[in-house]
Amino acid sequence: MADKKVYRYPYTLIAESTDYLQIDVVEYVPIKNPNNNSIVSTPGSRRNQGKDKIKTVLLPIPSNISDTNAAKYGSSELNSIAGAAIGGIAGIMESGSAYVKGMGTGLDATKSAIKGFATGTFDAAGGITGIQGFLTRQLASGAAGLLGANITPNQLLARTQGEILNPNMELLFNGPTLRSFRFSFKMTPRSQTEADEIKNIIRCFKQNMAPKVGSSNAAVNEAGAQNTFLRTPNVFELRYRQGAGEHKFLNKFKQCFLENVSVNYTADGTYATYPDGTPVSMVMDLSFKEIEPVYDIDYDDASSGTGVGY
Repeated sequence: MADKKVYRYPYTLIAESTDYLQIDVVEYVPIKNPNNNSIVSTPGSRRNQGKDKIKTVLLPIPSNISDTNAAKYGSSELNSIAGAAIGGIAGIMESGSAYVKGMGTGLDATKSAIKGFATGTFDAAGGITGIQGFLTRQLASGAAGLLGANITPNQLLARTQGEILNPNMELLFNGPTLRSFRFSFKMTPRSQTEADEIKNIIRCFKQNMAPKVGSSNAAVNEAGAQNTFLRTPNVFELRYRQGAGEHKFLNKFKQCFLENVSVNYTADGTYATYPDGTPVSMVMDLSFKEIEPVYDIDYDDASSGTGVGY
């Protein structure tokens, strides 16, 4: 049987008037900035390209499709005393730039910064009484630690005065996240042609998500060290389609790795096959994960389409 470039299921029901999921297999290309040899990817570098396809699989849009966009946040605490101290220390360090104008100017800037550090910390702690109390709690906490008691200065303050330092808690941005997509397809072959198509579809996903043996450097392979390296598997570009065009509403995808392929060959709960051994019913689960996060600039790009975007 000749090797085809496009597989489809159901074999006769995907046409120019139907909605379907198109999955293209393309070769993984490492990100490298040619201008400065940087190996750090830039936002938007992993959008679907729609070219240099190795294989294409057309499948019906499964039930329960969804997308989830998220970002990571974490709480941060910084009491007034620590905040004043940090600001003062930063001021002292920044005063070093004044030395380029002369030693005298630099010394004056440093003295002014040290004075500001002392004044700010003094005021934040509540004057001399606050400073004394703060130092007392620090020393008491350290002494308690030597005796095996685990108590912080803030806990000591709560026990002795029924109050704590205002933590000035704030939720801060910690970074983006990567989206995951899981699809489940029930496949029931109704002809020999469709059975062969399902077999090739399953094999296509398994083969292209597998790591590649050998180096991208041909000289290394010729030297007999091809088994020393493993190369990144191929990547997958997913698209919801309406006939020959892009879907006008559903979400877009960035390039994905296929993390998991799971096939249940007894989808109806009983082992049953056709005479050639093809199971009469199967369920194929695919788990994809995008290679890079979604950024705000992606929605300004033409690839975001006219629907909900990424």
